[in-house]
Amino acid sequence: MEKNQNQKLSLKYKGGKMELKEKVENAMKDVREFLQAEGGDCEIVDAKDGIVKVRLTGTCRGCPFSQITLKMRIEAIIKERVPEVKEVVEVEE
Repeated sequence: MEKNQNQKLSLKYKGGKMELKEKVENAMKDVREFLQAEGGDCEIVDAKDGIVKVRLTGTCRGCPFSQITLKMRIEAIIKERVPEVKEVVEVEE
């Protein structure tokens, strides 16, 4: 393995475990597909201590159904795939 690949792996893993943010990013791949199909998107701002902070963008931002999407779809999928996540919250900035 090249030195750069080893450095990338060491950034993603601590003590042989995948970081919470990395796990959430993997789970977000499917979430983002359905959001993007509707012209929206979602980015991870932070993930620590079981709390994931996300920013809704595109048509999701300001949508009257965004909180339903956040809790019933985004949070549900992330919590299903990353059990250590307790809550997903939206941040504005």
